Amino acid sequence: MNVQAEWIAVDWGTSRLRAFAMAGDRVLANATSEQGMSKLNKAEFEPALLALTRDWLVGGTTDVIACGMVGARQGWVEAPYRAVPTPALAEKIIPVPDTDAQLRVHVVPGLKQVKPADVMRGEETQVAGFLSRHPNWDGVLCLPGTHTKWVHVSADEVVSFRTFMTGELFALLSEQSVLQHSVGDGWDDAAFRAGLDLSLSRPQTLAAELFAIRASDLLEATPAALARARLSGLLIGAELAASRPYWLGQQITVIGETALSNLYAEALKAQGCFTSVADCQDMTLAGLIAARNLLGN
Repeated sequence: MNVQAEWIAVDWGTSRLRAFAMAGDRVLANATSEQGMSKLNKAEFEPALLALTRDWLVGGTTDVIACGMVGARQGWVEAPYRAVPTPALAEKIIPVPDTDAQLRVHVVPGLKQVKPADVMRGEETQVAGFLSRHPNWDGVLCLPGTHTKWVHVSADEVVSFRTFMTGELFALLSEQSVLQHSVGDGWDDAAFRAGLDLSLSRPQTLAAELFAIRASDLLEATPAALARARLSGLLIGAELAASRPYWLGQQITVIGETALSNLYAEALKAQGCFTSVADCQDMTLAGLIAARNLLGN
């Protein structure tokens, strides 16, 4: 099918580039490549984008609205962080200078918090997308992933946020630590809940309980799926214990990949929280649509 994009939405992360051919707020087609920010120098961003989207260009100049690590210091153009409290979406998004005549590229800036020190880049677009669909929503957004964000939202502004390296810790521990010999594929719901409950109630024992995963494997031949689920439960439980000031008594929406979002949602519901789930790609697209509307037509 011959696709002619009215404009192009781009989610450009560290490891992957995702592009969407758009007609207004409707997706006509999408494409993905492994040309993430970490694999490119500044001169390579434009060729990577053109290679993925050339068939969608219809002559003249096509608007491209991008979010994510494309706006990092090491990215195509630096889109400086904006300090909270602030609306999730900047009134002005950052143009990329000297682009191919076929493209007019703009990048969504990230957010920063001075105390405690924190930054986000990419997640602000998901927050903006959620708020564009839920105006006047007050509560907390949880964005689980490699670096999970807890974001306090009020009066259509990001008031504060906190980042937890839970996903990265899980990857490092399960793939590069002594636990790599015990943690494997599969899942065990009971083991996840047990780890979650233990860490929530006694987060100070986390380091000891992590090694107990290895010891249990050596002494009792614990199944790899059980070890994996317990590791996840321990880490998410410690995160929930530390982020309690954010979620306690709040309305919460979890925005992320389905499987991980459901883990967080069930863990929060077990603590009596009113929790819903939204898809991260849908929220990213909604945020990019809102950003494109800033440019006008």
